[in-house]
Amino acid sequence: MTRETIDDLLDTSGELPLAGDLSAAAGAWLDHLEHERGRSPATLASYERDLRQYLAFLKRDLGHPPCLADLAHLDVKAVRRFLSARRREGAVSRSLARTVSALRTFYRWLEATDRVANRALAQIAMPRIPKTLPKPLTVDKAAALVGDEGTGEDWIGARNVAVMLLLYGAGLRISEALGLARRDAPVSGRDVIRIVGKGGKERLVPILPVTQKAVERYLTLCPYPLDATAPLFVGAKGGPLSPRIIQLAIARMRDELALPETATPHALRHSFATHLLAAGADLRQIQELLGHASLSTTQVYTDVDRERILAVYDKAHPRA
Repeated sequence: MTRETIDDLLDTSGELPLAGDLSAAAGAWLDHLEHERGRSPATLASYERDLRQYLAFLKRDLGHPPCLADLAHLDVKAVRRFLSARRREGAVSRSLARTVSALRTFYRWLEATDRVANRALAQIAMPRIPKTLPKPLTVDKAAALVGDEGTGEDWIGARNVAVMLLLYGAGLRISEALGLARRDAPVSGRDVIRIVGKGGKERLVPILPVTQKAVERYLTLCPYPLDATAPLFVGAKGGPLSPRIIQLAIARMRDELALPETATPHALRHSFATHLLAAGADLRQIQELLGHASLSTTQVYTDVDRERILAVYDKAHPRA
């Protein structure tokens, strides 16, 4: 028998045969995450994909569409077989850690709603994730990138610059920048905008005058009428702008500007944080600007800027 991957068990629509009680529970959980917990569309998509892969594995492992009773009797060995199968299919530790987190959330909700009580997931150790440092651009490289398409009457170039300035000048995630509505456009007179980030966490983000001017220039050149509630940034045909378009735009500029392969939209957000830290900003302030739930997430930038920190230490310590 040819070995199937977990995703092979899904039909062409991505659906998975489940017993009726489990199908209803899965749908109710995702509705809970969206409407009561306020999870972002990206998080919901990831959690749904993790759950479908898990249930697809159970269908193969059990030999029948799983039901809630199957989840109640699941043991640690079955969970480990699932994670081993995902690892053989190429899943990296970071993806597996997210999967375990999603499934733990699902099982906690099942228990809280009196559907199933099973602590097998709680006994699974989280996969070890190797520590990776953000790879920011230098100040000169970042400035060249966000200003490279800022002249002329090309509305596409003006749009790209406006988006990149929101990433580098305000530290937004690309999903946050592209999620802005026309009515929330950061133009003159609006030097602070409210952003709803991961987990529904709200933060206020100051907007630089250069970014306001870039957004205004894009709006002046944009050939499409933009309704107040419509996306601020649109694609070539007037639809919502895909993050992939900005990724490709930066990729095209790498050779011309001699940028490293690590130059990506998210690298601009990393550069925002690293350059603020180098200029003397407090970690707590950077945490608020980035929308990090935990200061430990922000502290990684102290490793990136280690040379500056050591220089300050050598200069300030009385015995240095």
